[in-house]
Amino acid sequence: MTERATFGAELRRRRKAAGLSLTELAARTHYSKGYLSKVETGLSAPNPALAALCEAELDAEGQLTPLLPGGLVRRRTRPDVRPSGLPPATPSFTGRTTELRAIRTALEADGGVCVVSGMGGVGKTELAVRCAHRLESGFADGCLFIDLRGHESGDPTAIHDRVLRVLGVPADRIPADPADRAALYRSRLRGRSLLLVLDNAVSAAQVRPLLPAEPKCRVLITSRSRLSALDDAAHVTLDMLPLAAAVDLFTTVTGAPAGAAVTRVVRRCARLPLAIRIAAARLRAHPAWDVAELDRRLEDETARLGELDDGERTLSAAFSLSVQQLSAAESRLFGLLTVHPGTDLDLHSASALSALSLRETDHLLDRLHEAHLITQPEPDRYGFHDLLRAFAAEFVLTDPEDGMKAFSRLTAFAVRSAAQADKELTPHRFVPEIAFAPGTPEPVRMDDGEMAMSWFRAEWPGLVALCRTARDRGEHERCWQLAFFLRDFFFVAKLWDPWLETHRWARASAEAIGDTWALATTTANLGVAHVDRGDLDEASAYYGEALALFRRIGDGHGETTTLAHSGWAEHYRGKHAEALRDLRQAHASYVRDGNRRNAAITGRGIALVLTATGRAAEAAALAAETLAVFDELGLDLDAAMALNCVGWAWYHTERHDLAASAYRAAAERAEACGSHYEAARAYTGLGNVAAAEGSMALAAELWDRADGIHPDLDQVMVGEARARTT
Repeated sequence: MTERATFGAELRRRRKAAGLSLTELAARTHYSKGYLSKVETGLSAPNPALAALCEAELDAEGQLTPLLPGGLVRRRTRPDVRPSGLPPATPSFTGRTTELRAIRTALEADGGVCVVSGMGGVGKTELAVRCAHRLESGFADGCLFIDLRGHESGDPTAIHDRVLRVLGVPADRIPADPADRAALYRSRLRGRSLLLVLDNAVSAAQVRPLLPAEPKCRVLITSRSRLSALDDAAHVTLDMLPLAAAVDLFTTVTGAPAGAAVTRVVRRCARLPLAIRIAAARLRAHPAWDVAELDRRLEDETARLGELDDGERTLSAAFSLSVQQLSAAESRLFGLLTVHPGTDLDLHSASALSALSLRETDHLLDRLHEAHLITQPEPDRYGFHDLLRAFAAEFVLTDPEDGMKAFSRLTAFAVRSAAQADKELTPHRFVPEIAFAPGTPEPVRMDDGEMAMSWFRAEWPGLVALCRTARDRGEHERCWQLAFFLRDFFFVAKLWDPWLETHRWARASAEAIGDTWALATTTANLGVAHVDRGDLDEASAYYGEALALFRRIGDGHGETTTLAHSGWAEHYRGKHAEALRDLRQAHASYVRDGNRRNAAITGRGIALVLTATGRAAEAAALAAETLAVFDELGLDLDAAMALNCVGWAWYHTERHDLAASAYRAAAERAEACGSHYEAARAYTGLGNVAAAEGSMALAAELWDRADGIHPDLDQVMVGEARARTT
């Protein structure tokens, strides 16, 4: 049996013992299935790179390389030393197919340079080594792996010295002058075909002098920074593993079967390869544990970083290397960003946290993003990887007083901006006086309702998180104020769950500081939320509490508004006489006080009650009167609601032409001001008109359109939805 046949036969034997097909081995090694088949049958010669890869994949370290054909040599461009210093490739590598392909494509070009960047622990070195093993056979002069971590100073002369020694230059022939040494470095690489792997680069300035001029050489760089200044390099950003690949990594390392507990573990590890490997190592080190026990230990977010420590590797150590490269200002902002409780934030909020200008803050954010310490999910928003947030909060935010001041600035800025946005949405709403300390950041500029809606849509999850945290931290005034200014946006967007959550927290905060007006207003707004969602009994209970509180402090305006809201609830409960009584009483108070907006809103409610009691023509006229007021005041949403009310009334009089005209106008107004709810109501009404006229195909089309805009309109709250089903 020849040496070549021995290698092929042993490869086949070990492959089959591992339960791998040729296709699977080809996918793992990135050699073609046809080539591997020829190697196994002795028709093609193997090479050392293939042997090393197969040993890693088949857990056969040192078993295949000795069987390589003795005469196998590579063509060399010159009779110099041929370096080969790659670390072994890990056999538990998973995923990254797209990234491997991108790296190979980048390094196929003459003089190709590829930068693989990502946060600490994401697997940059592992990927680079994997790729280099697959490419090494294509370089006649081999591969050189250099860890730059020990050279953070950026001086490349020590690297030049090291590379020259590896390339066979005697120490006494290496020039002392840095320029001469660099020239010799470039000279020794001329004519060579060499793959340089520069691991853990700190900056573009550090690696630029190490880039060879020889086009047959290629360079693969890994870095925690994006190294954007390397203009001619291809850049591959490494992100978290996909969930399936993360599960595969954990099960491959541990041998545990995939399941719900494994999925939870890798999610708690935020799909970060280093975190998954540490968690797997801890499981292997404790035979008494099962995956459920590991999952339990990782459940507590505040203790998770401590649990992800296997005695030799810790996430904290990996993250610390990135933070060490930051300036004092960058490090401070990195810590302060964790004060924001939301999943992401914009430049204005970051500026409020830092107490720096927008320009200064923008520069610092850019540097943190360059270092892969924060993410940028959208052009104007920044976020955190979960584990990096925990690390920054524990190890970077070291000045508690600075953090407390930053939170106060942030909440004040958030209230101020939310108040500005709310003013654009509902310019005639009653707003209490709110004090802000000198130096509170100016609110975000919003020139109209459309800008206000866009701002609220982007910011509301963070504002909700901030409202909760304000309550938890004892910033009770800011808690109820945030809830107060979120109310109208939640009404338009029909976000009932966060509406109820924020107002429950606000109630607790108002009680904590003994602010009866805030407690009464928040309680009444809870009633509005419950009515809008159709929870009429709960709404009535809140209205009863709010009325008692407003009467206790002698607030006539609050009492009138709560009475009007209670009238709406009575109408939806079918108690139309009681509803008409309360609404007319409130309407008279508003007229007496000159409050035209609230009087018009209440008049619209009276029109709905009149329609329900068979006085639809009178209702249509009244609703049309309110429309004129809303138009005069520039209240587009209220105008859309009034038009829907007019359409509903005319529908009951069987004046289908007038009903359709009102509904079409309502749809146009609702879409213009961003109210999906009122637009869906209008199209439902148009469908009802079409059905009443016998045009069922058109009715179905209009109803489908309504469902696409806002499905499942509540039949208790929306008369058009009830009529659709009859």
